[in-house]
Amino acid sequence: MLIICRRRKRRNNESTLISCPRGERRNHESVGEFWISTLSVIAEKVTYKEIMRATENFDAKYCIGRGGCGSVYRAELTEWLLVAVKKFDTHSLHPGEMANQKQLLNEVKTLTEIHHRNIVRYFGFYLHAQHSFLIYEYLEKGSLNKVLGCEVEAKELGWSKRISILKGVAQALSYLHHDCFPPIVHRDISSKNVLLDLDYEAHVSDFGAAKVLQPGSTNWTVVLGTYGYLAPELAYTMKVTEKCDVYSFGVLALEVIKGKHPGDIILSLSSSLTRVKKNRLLRDIVDQRLPFPPPALHAKLTAICNLASTCLDVNPQLRPTMDMVSKEL
Repeated sequence: MLIICRRRKRRNNESTLISCPRGERRNHESVGEFWISTLSVIAEKVTYKEIMRATENFDAKYCIGRGGCGSVYRAELTEWLLVAVKKFDTHSLHPGEMANQKQLLNEVKTLTEIHHRNIVRYFGFYLHAQHSFLIYEYLEKGSLNKVLGCEVEAKELGWSKRISILKGVAQALSYLHHDCFPPIVHRDISSKNVLLDLDYEAHVSDFGAAKVLQPGSTNWTVVLGTYGYLAPELAYTMKVTEKCDVYSFGVLALEVIKGKHPGDIILSLSSSLTRVKKNRLLRDIVDQRLPFPPPALHAKLTAICNLASTCLDVNPQLRPTMDMVSKEL
C-alpha cells in the first residue's frame, strides 16, 4: 500500500497526523512539526487537539506507567479507538538537547520499519518543545512487570501462559535479529518493556535504545538498558551485538518462571557447566504463588531454565542465537 507523505505546519493546534511511507528517512531536527507513520488509516484523522482532549492535557489520572524519559497515558479517542500515548518529559526534550530528541526519533524510525505480531503497533509521533509523544496501540493488561508484581494478576498468569509469553518475546527478537536487514538489537529487553494484551500475548515495546547493526561497522556505542538485564561484557566493552539481547532474554525467562527478577540465581546459572537437573532446584526457582507444575509442564520449565542458563553464559560466543532459542521453545 502506498502512503503519501507530506509536510504541514501547525495552525491553532489542529494539525492532522501525517502519514509517511515505511522506511522513509528524513531530517527531523526541526522542532514544532507534527509527523506520523501509521499502520492504519484510523490515525490519519487524529489531531493534536484530540490527543490533548482525550488525556485532559495529560492529567495524572490517565497515566498508566512511568519510565526514565517520561510517562505513558491512556487515551480514548473514540468509542472504538483506544491508544497509549508515551509523553516525553519536557525538561528532557528542549530544542537544544538533541541527544534526547535523537532517542525519540530513533524509536520512531525503528518502529516504522518493523512489523511483527509480537511487537507493539505504532501509529505516530509529535515533536515539539512543549509536548513530544509517541502513539501506540493500547495493550489492556499493561506491562509484564506490573502483572508479575500483582498477587492477583500473577496467579492468573499460569504456567502455560508464561511459556507462551516467552515464546512471543523470543519470536519478536528472532525477527529483529534474523529477518530485519540490517539486524536490529533492542538493547533494553526487560519485563517493563513487554506489554500484554487481553489474551496475555506478549508485545515487545520501547525501542528508544534500539541499535541497527550496520554491516562493516564496529557498532560501538554508549551502554544503554535496564540494570539487572545488561550483558556482563558491556562492563568492559561498548560493542553491541545480538548476544546482548540474548542475555537479557535469559534474565527475562527466569523472571517469568520465578515471578520476580532472579537476582543471585543468575550467577549460579551463568556458567556453561550449570544446568537445572534436580526437582529440588526447579522447586527453588518456580513462582511459589502458583501450584507446582505437573510432570509435562515440569519437564518444559526445566528445559526453559536450562535454555535460559545458556543465554546467560558469560561468554557471548557460547550463547545461542534468538533463532535457536525460538525454535527450541
